[in-house]
Amino acid sequence: MKFTVILLMIVCFSCGKEKTIQLPEINSSSINDVKDISVAYIFYNEKEKDSVELNRKNLISSTNWVLNVDKRLKLRQAIPSIQMLQEKKRNAKMHKNEAAKNYYSCNDTSIKNLGFIEFTDIIYHNGIDKTIVENYNIYENTPAKETTHLLSILFEANDSITINSAHTTKSEFIEKLKYMDSVQNKIMGIVYLKFNENLTFQDYISYKSMLSKTKLKHAIISKDEYIFN
Repeated sequence: MKFTVILLMIVCFSCGKEKTIQLPEINSSSINDVKDISVAYIFYNEKEKDSVELNRKNLISSTNWVLNVDKRLKLRQAIPSIQMLQEKKRNAKMHKNEAAKNYYSCNDTSIKNLGFIEFTDIIYHNGIDKTIVENYNIYENTPAKETTHLLSILFEANDSITINSAHTTKSEFIEKLKYMDSVQNKIMGIVYLKFNENLTFQDYISYKSMLSKTKLKHAIISKDEYIFN
């Protein structure tokens, strides 16, 4: 595949030795070209601590950052390195560009080339914020009485998903999310995403890709994401 050859050449040139990254796969992406980029690599390497090896030598704070993250890594392995890079860019004092964005690279199987998922404003949290109190009447046919309707989606292993108190599956949760959005009329809903730390980066990107294609009328997906054990 074209994307594999391109990626391998970049990795060999930047690292001085042959290394490969298995990119997460998505079936389509709305972003297939990013200009003015700096690239970082988070390798899967069982010889390194937590099986993670980070290469970030060529990052320039004023550019768009593209992170190539190996799909085999668990979230508990990959997220700390991602958080560190986010902080590095947010705290940059020289040559800062407020318009510069951050992206994850993916294998877009629909075009057999690179696709990208933006995560510029995502804030990762360790654990679950217990101050978030969800509403449990999401399947009733009447709008919630609260001015803001809170919803949590927990992503567990083996494609198991919980929307507040209701269990669902990977193949069903998007439709249930759309249904919740439709019955809540004009009351704003906030959707919080919570991911088990043992999910792979491939799992994470798959869910993010599905959600990015979901058009909600009365709800927004929070930029705060929670990684729990």
